[in-house]
Amino acid sequence: MEELVPGKIYVETGFRKVTVGAIVTDEGIICIDTPPYPEEAKAWRARLESLDAGPILYIINTDYHRDRILGNCWFDAPVVAHQAVYDAVSNLPSSFLDNAIEMLSEDEDERASFENVRLVPPSVSYTRRLMIKRGGWTVTLMAMPGPTPGNTWLHFPEYDLVFTGDSVVSGTHPIMTNAVSKEWLNSLNILRRARFKASRVVPGRGPVVGKEASYPVSEYIRLARRRVQALYRAGRPRADTSSLIAEFLPMFPVPPGQEENIQRLIKSGLDRIYEECKAEAAQKES
Repeated sequence: MEELVPGKIYVETGFRKVTVGAIVTDEGIICIDTPPYPEEAKAWRARLESLDAGPILYIINTDYHRDRILGNCWFDAPVVAHQAVYDAVSNLPSSFLDNAIEMLSEDEDERASFENVRLVPPSVSYTRRLMIKRGGWTVTLMAMPGPTPGNTWLHFPEYDLVFTGDSVVSGTHPIMTNAVSKEWLNSLNILRRARFKASRVVPGRGPVVGKEASYPVSEYIRLARRRVQALYRAGRPRADTSSLIAEFLPMFPVPPGQEENIQRLIKSGLDRIYEECKAEAAQKES
Protein backbone atom coordinates (compact mmCIF):
# COMPACT_ATOMS: atom_id res chain seq x y z
CA MET A 1 0.00 0.00 0.00
CA GLU A 2 1.50 3.30 -1.14
CA GLU A 3 0.75 6.69 0.39
CA LEU A 4 0.12 9.15 -2.40
CA VAL A 5 -0.80 11.86 0.10
CA PRO A 6 0.57 10.99 3.56
CA GLY A 7 -2.19 9.83 5.84
CA LYS A 8 -4.88 10.85 3.35
CA ILE A 9 -4.82 9.03 -0.01
CA TYR A 10 -3.57 5.50 -0.57
CA VAL A 11 -3.21 3.23 -3.59
CA GLU A 12 -2.58 -0.50 -3.94
CA THR A 13 -1.17 -1.76 -7.23
CA GLY A 14 -0.26 -5.28 -6.13
CA PHE A 15 -3.62 -6.98 -6.49
CA ARG A 16 -4.54 -9.00 -9.57
CA LYS A 17 -6.51 -7.34 -12.34
CA VAL A 18 -7.16 -3.89 -10.82
CA THR A 19 -5.56 -0.96 -9.04
CA VAL A 20 -7.55 0.24 -6.03
CA GLY A 21 -7.39 3.30 -3.81
CA ALA A 22 -8.66 4.79 -0.57
CA ILE A 23 -9.31 8.25 0.85
CA VAL A 24 -9.02 8.67 4.61
CA THR A 25 -11.45 11.24 6.04
CA ASP A 26 -12.13 12.34 9.61
CA GLU A 27 -15.24 10.12 9.62
CA GLY A 28 -13.95 7.03 7.86
CA ILE A 29 -12.62 5.68 4.56
CA ILE A 30 -13.86 6.05 0.99
CA CYS A 31 -12.75 3.17 -1.24
CA ILE A 32 -12.03 3.60 -4.93
CA ASP A 33 -12.91 0.25 -6.52
CA THR A 34 -12.35 -3.16 -4.92
CA PRO A 35 -10.24 -6.23 -5.79
CA PRO A 36 -12.25 -8.97 -7.50
CA TYR A 37 -10.67 -11.98 -5.76
CA PRO A 38 -12.25 -12.62 -2.33
CA GLU A 39 -8.98 -13.22 -0.52
CA GLU A 40 -7.50 -10.02 -1.92
CA ALA A 41 -10.64 -8.00 -1.21
CA LYS A 42 -10.56 -9.18 2.40
CA ALA A 43 -6.83 -8.43 2.63
CA TRP A 44 -7.44 -4.89 1.34
CA ARG A 45 -10.21 -4.35 3.86
CA ALA A 46 -7.90 -5.57 6.65
CA ARG A 47 -5.16 -3.15 5.56
CA LEU A 48 -7.61 -0.28 5.60
CA GLU A 49 -8.90 -1.32 9.01
CA SER A 50 -5.30 -1.31 10.26
CA LEU A 51 -5.19 2.43 9.59
CA ASP A 52 -7.65 2.80 12.50
CA ALA A 53 -9.42 5.53 10.55
CA GLY A 54 -13.01 4.46 11.11
CA PRO A 55 -15.52 2.54 9.00
CA ILE A 56 -15.72 2.16 5.23
CA LEU A 57 -18.11 4.97 4.29
CA TYR A 58 -18.49 4.36 0.55
CA ILE A 59 -17.17 2.35 -2.36
CA ILE A 60 -16.79 4.33 -5.57
CA ASN A 61 -16.84 2.13 -8.67
CA THR A 62 -15.12 3.80 -11.60
CA ASP A 63 -16.89 1.55 -14.14
CA TYR A 64 -18.86 -1.70 -14.37
CA HIS A 65 -16.16 -4.13 -15.55
CA ARG A 66 -16.61 -7.43 -13.72
CA ASP A 67 -13.21 -7.36 -12.03
CA ARG A 68 -13.99 -3.95 -10.55
CA ILE A 69 -17.40 -4.69 -9.02
CA LEU A 70 -17.21 -8.28 -7.76
CA GLY A 71 -15.34 -7.33 -4.58
CA ASN A 72 -17.96 -4.80 -3.42
CA CYS A 73 -19.78 -7.40 -1.35
CA TRP A 74 -16.90 -7.77 1.14
CA PHE A 75 -16.94 -4.16 2.34
CA ASP A 76 -20.45 -3.61 3.78
CA ALA A 77 -20.70 -0.07 2.44
CA PRO A 78 -22.94 1.74 -0.07
CA VAL A 79 -21.67 1.81 -3.64
CA VAL A 80 -21.50 5.10 -5.54
CA ALA A 81 -21.14 5.16 -9.33
CA HIS A 82 -22.34 6.72 -12.55
CA GLN A 83 -25.94 6.09 -13.57
CA ALA A 84 -24.70 3.94 -16.48
CA VAL A 85 -23.01 1.65 -13.95
CA TYR A 86 -26.28 1.32 -12.04
CA ASP A 87 -28.15 0.56 -15.27
CA ALA A 88 -25.59 -2.01 -16.39
CA VAL A 89 -25.28 -3.84 -13.06
CA SER A 90 -29.04 -3.83 -12.49
CA ASN A 91 -29.64 -5.46 -15.86
CA LEU A 92 -26.93 -8.10 -15.88
CA PRO A 93 -28.17 -11.56 -16.89
CA SER A 94 -28.46 -14.30 -14.30
CA SER A 95 -25.47 -16.01 -15.89
CA PHE A 96 -23.16 -13.05 -15.23
CA LEU A 97 -21.71 -14.23 -11.93
CA ASP A 98 -21.01 -17.74 -13.14
CA ASN A 99 -19.36 -16.46 -16.31
CA ALA A 100 -17.30 -13.87 -14.43
CA ILE A 101 -16.08 -16.42 -11.89
CA GLU A 102 -15.18 -18.84 -14.67
CA MET A 103 -13.14 -16.16 -16.44
CA LEU A 104 -11.31 -15.12 -13.27
CA SER A 105 -10.62 -18.59 -11.83
CA GLU A 106 -7.56 -20.63 -12.72
CA ASP A 107 -8.64 -23.83 -10.92
CA GLU A 108 -11.40 -25.41 -8.86
CA ASP A 109 -10.01 -24.09 -5.55
CA GLU A 110 -10.16 -20.55 -6.86
CA ARG A 111 -13.70 -21.09 -8.13
CA ALA A 112 -14.68 -22.31 -4.68
CA SER A 113 -13.35 -19.11 -3.11
CA PHE A 114 -16.05 -17.15 -4.97
CA GLU A 115 -18.86 -19.24 -3.46
CA ASN A 116 -20.42 -16.39 -1.44
CA VAL A 117 -19.81 -13.56 -3.88
CA ARG A 118 -22.88 -11.49 -4.71
CA LEU A 119 -23.43 -8.40 -6.79
CA VAL A 120 -23.91 -5.09 -5.00
CA PRO A 121 -25.33 -2.47 -7.38
CA PRO A 122 -24.85 1.24 -6.72
CA SER A 123 -27.21 2.76 -4.18
CA VAL A 124 -26.11 6.29 -5.12
CA SER A 125 -25.70 7.32 -8.75
CA TYR A 126 -25.10 10.49 -10.75
CA THR A 127 -24.96 11.61 -14.37
CA ARG A 128 -22.44 14.45 -14.77
CA ARG A 129 -20.78 15.38 -11.49
CA LEU A 130 -21.23 14.44 -7.86
CA MET A 131 -19.61 15.84 -4.73
CA ILE A 132 -19.31 13.71 -1.60
CA LYS A 133 -18.75 15.86 1.48
CA ARG A 134 -17.63 13.82 4.45
CA GLY A 135 -15.08 14.16 7.20
CA GLY A 136 -13.47 17.39 6.02
CA TRP A 137 -13.26 16.28 2.38
CA THR A 138 -15.10 17.23 -0.77
CA VAL A 139 -14.56 14.34 -3.16
CA THR A 140 -15.66 15.18 -6.70
CA LEU A 141 -16.74 12.43 -9.09
CA MET A 142 -16.54 13.40 -12.77
CA ALA A 143 -18.32 11.60 -15.60
CA MET A 144 -15.61 10.89 -18.18
CA PRO A 145 -16.92 8.37 -20.75
CA GLY A 146 -14.40 6.01 -22.27
CA PRO A 147 -13.97 2.29 -21.60
CA THR A 148 -17.65 2.35 -20.64
CA PRO A 149 -20.25 5.11 -20.92
CA GLY A 150 -20.20 5.29 -17.12
CA ASN A 151 -16.55 5.88 -16.32
CA THR A 152 -15.78 8.03 -13.29
CA TRP A 153 -12.65 10.05 -12.56
CA LEU A 154 -11.71 11.42 -9.15
CA HIS A 155 -9.60 14.55 -9.47
CA PHE A 156 -7.61 16.06 -6.61
CA PRO A 157 -6.02 19.17 -8.17
CA GLU A 158 -4.70 20.33 -4.79
CA TYR A 159 -2.54 17.18 -4.78
CA ASP A 160 -1.84 17.13 -8.54
CA LEU A 161 -3.53 13.73 -8.72
CA VAL A 162 -6.30 11.93 -10.60
CA PHE A 163 -7.81 8.44 -10.46
CA THR A 164 -8.92 7.63 -14.02
CA GLY A 165 -10.13 4.05 -13.76
CA ASP A 166 -9.67 2.16 -17.02
CA SER A 167 -9.47 5.33 -19.10
CA VAL A 168 -5.73 4.92 -18.59
CA VAL A 169 -4.02 1.55 -18.17
CA SER A 170 -0.35 0.77 -17.70
CA GLY A 171 1.35 -2.32 -19.06
CA THR A 172 -1.83 -4.02 -20.24
CA HIS A 173 -4.22 -3.84 -23.19
CA PRO A 174 -7.11 -1.38 -22.88
CA ILE A 175 -10.52 -2.94 -22.39
CA MET A 176 -12.76 -1.75 -25.24
CA THR A 177 -15.60 -4.27 -24.95
CA ASN A 178 -18.08 -1.59 -23.79
CA ALA A 179 -16.17 1.43 -25.04
CA VAL A 180 -17.43 4.72 -26.38
CA SER A 181 -14.26 5.34 -28.32
CA LYS A 182 -14.74 8.92 -29.56
CA GLU A 183 -15.63 10.09 -26.06
CA TRP A 184 -12.67 8.13 -24.69
CA LEU A 185 -10.27 10.00 -26.95
CA ASN A 186 -11.84 13.28 -25.87
CA SER A 187 -11.47 12.36 -22.19
CA LEU A 188 -7.77 11.62 -22.70
CA ASN A 189 -7.31 14.93 -24.49
CA ILE A 190 -8.79 16.68 -21.44
CA LEU A 191 -6.39 14.79 -19.18
CA ARG A 192 -3.39 16.02 -21.19
CA ARG A 193 -4.35 19.71 -21.05
CA ALA A 194 -1.85 21.80 -19.15
CA ARG A 195 -4.57 23.31 -16.99
CA PHE A 196 -5.74 19.85 -15.86
CA LYS A 197 -3.62 19.50 -12.72
CA ALA A 198 -2.59 15.87 -12.47
CA SER A 199 1.08 15.05 -12.81
CA ARG A 200 0.26 11.75 -11.09
CA VAL A 201 -2.30 9.47 -12.72
CA VAL A 202 -3.67 6.40 -10.97
CA PRO A 203 -4.72 4.07 -13.80
CA GLY A 204 -7.35 1.37 -13.63
CA ARG A 205 -4.63 -1.26 -13.95
CA GLY A 206 -0.92 -0.97 -13.26
CA PRO A 207 1.32 1.40 -11.29
CA VAL A 208 0.93 5.14 -10.81
CA VAL A 209 2.03 6.95 -13.97
CA GLY A 210 2.24 10.40 -15.51
CA LYS A 211 0.03 11.91 -18.19
CA GLU A 212 2.37 10.55 -20.86
CA ALA A 213 0.97 7.06 -20.21
CA SER A 214 -2.26 8.18 -21.88
CA TYR A 215 -0.56 8.52 -25.29
CA PRO A 216 -0.22 4.76 -26.00
CA VAL A 217 -3.88 4.30 -25.04
CA SER A 218 -4.95 7.09 -27.41
CA GLU A 219 -2.79 5.64 -30.18
CA TYR A 220 -4.36 2.22 -29.68
CA ILE A 221 -7.91 3.60 -29.84
CA ARG A 222 -7.24 5.83 -32.85
CA LEU A 223 -5.62 2.96 -34.75
CA ALA A 224 -8.51 0.65 -33.89
CA ARG A 225 -11.00 3.22 -35.16
CA ARG A 226 -9.08 3.73 -38.41
CA ARG A 227 -8.64 0.03 -39.13
CA VAL A 228 -12.22 -0.92 -38.30
CA GLN A 229 -13.70 2.04 -40.18
CA ALA A 230 -11.74 1.01 -43.29
CA LEU A 231 -12.99 -2.55 -42.92
CA TYR A 232 -16.59 -1.40 -42.42
CA ARG A 233 -16.51 0.99 -45.39
CA ALA A 234 -15.19 -1.81 -47.56
CA GLY A 235 -18.38 -3.71 -46.79
CA ARG A 236 -16.71 -6.47 -44.84
CA PRO A 237 -18.62 -8.22 -42.02
CA ARG A 238 -17.85 -7.81 -38.33
CA ALA A 239 -16.33 -11.30 -38.21
CA ASP A 240 -13.46 -9.95 -40.32
CA THR A 241 -12.17 -7.85 -37.42
CA SER A 242 -10.28 -11.05 -36.52
CA SER A 243 -7.85 -10.18 -39.30
CA LEU A 244 -6.75 -7.11 -37.32
CA ILE A 245 -5.87 -8.81 -34.04
CA ALA A 246 -2.22 -9.53 -34.90
CA GLU A 247 -1.53 -5.82 -35.40
CA PHE A 248 -2.77 -4.92 -31.91
CA LEU A 249 -1.34 -7.84 -29.93
CA PRO A 250 2.21 -6.42 -29.57
CA MET A 251 1.11 -2.88 -28.68
CA PHE A 252 0.95 -3.72 -24.94
CA PRO A 253 2.61 -6.51 -22.94
CA VAL A 254 1.01 -9.95 -23.01
CA PRO A 255 1.53 -11.95 -19.79
CA PRO A 256 2.87 -15.49 -20.22
CA GLY A 257 0.08 -17.92 -20.98
CA GLN A 258 -2.45 -15.14 -21.60
CA GLU A 259 -2.13 -14.71 -25.37
CA GLU A 260 -5.44 -16.41 -26.13
CA ASN A 261 -7.29 -14.32 -23.53
CA ILE A 262 -5.75 -11.10 -24.83
CA GLN A 263 -6.69 -12.02 -28.38
CA ARG A 264 -10.29 -12.46 -27.25
CA LEU A 265 -10.11 -9.11 -25.47
CA ILE A 266 -8.82 -7.38 -28.60
CA LYS A 267 -11.49 -9.05 -30.75
CA SER A 268 -14.30 -7.94 -28.45
CA GLY A 269 -12.98 -4.37 -28.56
CA LEU A 270 -12.72 -4.33 -32.34
CA ASP A 271 -16.24 -5.74 -32.58
CA ARG A 272 -17.46 -2.94 -30.32
CA ILE A 273 -15.89 -0.34 -32.58
CA TYR A 274 -17.44 -2.03 -35.61
CA GLU A 275 -20.85 -1.52 -34.00
CA GLU A 276 -19.94 2.10 -33.31
CA CYS A 277 -19.07 2.53 -36.99
CA LYS A 278 -22.47 1.12 -37.96
CA ALA A 279 -24.23 3.50 -35.58
CA GLU A 280 -22.23 6.49 -36.82
CA ALA A 281 -23.01 5.61 -40.45
CA ALA A 282 -26.73 5.25 -39.67
CA GLN A 283 -26.73 8.60 -37.90
CA LYS A 284 -25.20 10.30 -40.95
CA GLU A 285 -27.83 8.78 -43.20
CA SER A 286 -30.76 9.83 -41.02
